[in-house]
Amino acid sequence: MWLFDFFKKVVKGLFSKDNVKDALNVEVNISNKMANAIKLWSKMYEGKADWVKKDVYSLSLPCSISAELARLTTIEMKSEIIGSDRADFMNEPYQNLIDSIRIHLEYALAKGGMAFKPFICDGKIAIDCVQADMIYPIEFNSFGELISCIFVDRFTKNEKTYTRLEYHSFENGKCTIINKAYVNEYGSDVLGSEISLESVSRWKDIEREITIDNLTKPLFSYFKVPMANTIESNSDIGVSVFSKAVDLIKKADEQYSRIVWEYKGSELAVDIDENCFKDNIELPKYSDRLFRKLDIQGRTNDFYSVFSPAIRDNSLFNGLNKLLQRIEFACGLAYGTLSDVQETAKTATEIISSKQRSYATVSDIQKSLKSALENLIISMDDLCSLYDLVGQGEYEVSFEFDDSLIVDSGADQAIMLQEVAAGIIKPEIYLMRRYGLTEEQCKDYMPSEKIEKEPDDIDEE
Repeated sequence: MWLFDFFKKVVKGLFSKDNVKDALNVEVNISNKMANAIKLWSKMYEGKADWVKKDVYSLSLPCSISAELARLTTIEMKSEIIGSDRADFMNEPYQNLIDSIRIHLEYALAKGGMAFKPFICDGKIAIDCVQADMIYPIEFNSFGELISCIFVDRFTKNEKTYTRLEYHSFENGKCTIINKAYVNEYGSDVLGSEISLESVSRWKDIEREITIDNLTKPLFSYFKVPMANTIESNSDIGVSVFSKAVDLIKKADEQYSRIVWEYKGSELAVDIDENCFKDNIELPKYSDRLFRKLDIQGRTNDFYSVFSPAIRDNSLFNGLNKLLQRIEFACGLAYGTLSDVQETAKTATEIISSKQRSYATVSDIQKSLKSALENLIISMDDLCSLYDLVGQGEYEVSFEFDDSLIVDSGADQAIMLQEVAAGIIKPEIYLMRRYGLTEEQCKDYMPSEKIEKEPDDIDEE
């Protein structure tokens, strides 16, 4: 069997594309500029941007932005596969993914994208989520969909790095998968020497090369952040949700560091002549911070002076808040998500407009995620047929996302009920919207017979 164990310890980071090109004799469709951008987004998300150093602290804004958008996108999200035994077979691993989708989506939003790759493990389907910094794109189709790429699987053992390159090539319904393994010293950024797959226990059952015909789509699905690529406008590679705010995030970190220094630099202290201290005197706790021994005798009439300057925090916090608002706008978030909510829009119109910005961003992400999950299910269905895992069967996929970010769900449902009562829309439409059902599921919710109201009795004179 060419597929492998799902759990793995990964050493992150892309190799030079030239190394991969030489290893598989294939042209990698990513420029050094884009590769460096993905590396930067990953470091920013982890709070390790180049500008974060001794006197510059991180506000963890990239992590907060990615986490908040992932939360808004997946809050109360429901999705399932129904309709047959095959649907039930696929739905089990699919629900495992849905249960943790918010975490995976957060990584994807931070780094620009993610691949969902189904594989067979012990006669069942499992799903691997490959982050953007472990994917080398090879080819996109005319719709901008990734159809050929290289996945990287890496782990360390005994101070050595083991790397497996898994190349997926898709053309005219035929997928060719090539696997190669390498070993190098721990921490090295090159592939190293090629080794056999059989020499590594976790890869010993993987075939070196396999070709599969009659596929609907590639055996993976690629989720791309639905935002314009301002790094390379002609590239189909996804970008981070905070890609347009990199410089602003740097300035916010620097401004926050000024605030930290302002509080640290204005700490209360007593400058006192060193001759006033005795060796056996017991000083209070934190005395090293409070008392500063100086040779001030002869320079002042007093043997001590108190250092207690005013803190200029208001102007510094105002400056930080303005930066946070610009970051919110650049990332498609409503004002008050990161900034001080007391300093944001005041009128009802401004509040609605601000919320609509978040709603539009979240709505686009939901559409892109839905498309990626639908393509994943198609790949899972192909695997079921290829390896005869379960009998043939039709299936339906339902999706339900929370829209209360901008819509008053209670008022919206009341309006729909009125429309149903007036015969403007079908009851099935209301049930699909209200409960996230498929059209087939709605049949179980509908009464078998319509109950007609009896006319009121009228007394005859």
